[in-house]
Amino acid sequence: MAESKMIFIGEKESFISRVLVKKVKDTGTDCCFVPWTVNAINENIENTFLITLFMEDGQEPEANLLHFLTDIMEEKNLQMIVVGEQYGIQSVLDRVPGELIYRTFSRPVDNAGFAATVADYHAKVESGTFKKSILVVDDDPQYLTMVREWLKGTYKVAMANSGLQAIKWLGKNKVDLILLDHEMPVTSGPQVLEMLRSDAETCSIPVMFLTGKRDKESVMAVVALKPEGYFLKGIQKDELLEKLQEFFIMHR
Repeated sequence: MAESKMIFIGEKESFISRVLVKKVKDTGTDCCFVPWTVNAINENIENTFLITLFMEDGQEPEANLLHFLTDIMEEKNLQMIVVGEQYGIQSVLDRVPGELIYRTFSRPVDNAGFAATVADYHAKVESGTFKKSILVVDDDPQYLTMVREWLKGTYKVAMANSGLQAIKWLGKNKVDLILLDHEMPVTSGPQVLEMLRSDAETCSIPVMFLTGKRDKESVMAVVALKPEGYFLKGIQKDELLEKLQEFFIMHR
């Protein structure tokens, strides 16, 4: 796997940008300067864990570039550090969703503080701190293992092989989404959902059902329970990852 890197984007390289890039590299974090054009960013976005937007005096990226950055950060679950004069920073903050901005640095920049922030962010990415967490609940151990293998590169994944085990696990752990088997023995998916929604600690956790039944009547019965969504168990890996990404973008 290629080493992850930060891309440092600006209108053009300058003495200050080279100093900041070097400071980041001195921490052991890979970093490269990229001109702020759509083509250049596209060519360098692979394996990027963080973006820094650097604005010299009087410089501001055009609106279409900020739209592109917003789209690509949402698609790849990235955040951005913004560096510049205060008015330039505010202009970016007015046009980019706040949850995509990790931190801002006004000029003159605290070089050491900037490099330390990037290194700390990189360490958190490597440890999985920013990954969304998903609890998969299913009584089929083979299906549990398969879904975990599909998701573990993108999400923090926990597994439970029964509804009661899931309830017990949730008593001690937090999670961003539950993928819940609809048809389970002893305690069914609908019964688990009812227990979750009756408890103040778990009532707001999004739940998506997993179901093997494709007929209209069964699907309508699942939808009637008003989960955040449902997946047929025949879904393939790429489609599942795409749908989960869409869900988390919509529920930032």
